[in-house]
Amino acid sequence: MSVKDRVIAIIAEQAVLEPADVTMDSTLEDLGIDSLGLVESIFSIEEAFDITIPFNANEPDQSDFDISSVAAIVAGIERLVNEKQS
Repeated sequence: MSVKDRVIAIIAEQAVLEPADVTMDSTLEDLGIDSLGLVESIFSIEEAFDITIPFNANEPDQSDFDISSVAAIVAGIERLVNEKQS
């Protein structure tokens, strides 16, 4: 399973949607994921990939991690996974 597919599966689970309903253009808001759901998604992604996401739930605007869309989240996770492997 690719990084993209795993991230989409985790986000879909949080949103109580089918992975097919989650598009790369979707925002978390579009999917009905609130701030608590976002934090749970981040934890699930960190566990799935054994990475640490530079995201502060208390100051999301100050974060180095782009959560503006599913595509941005996938790109950020791919970058972190690649950094970990090198």
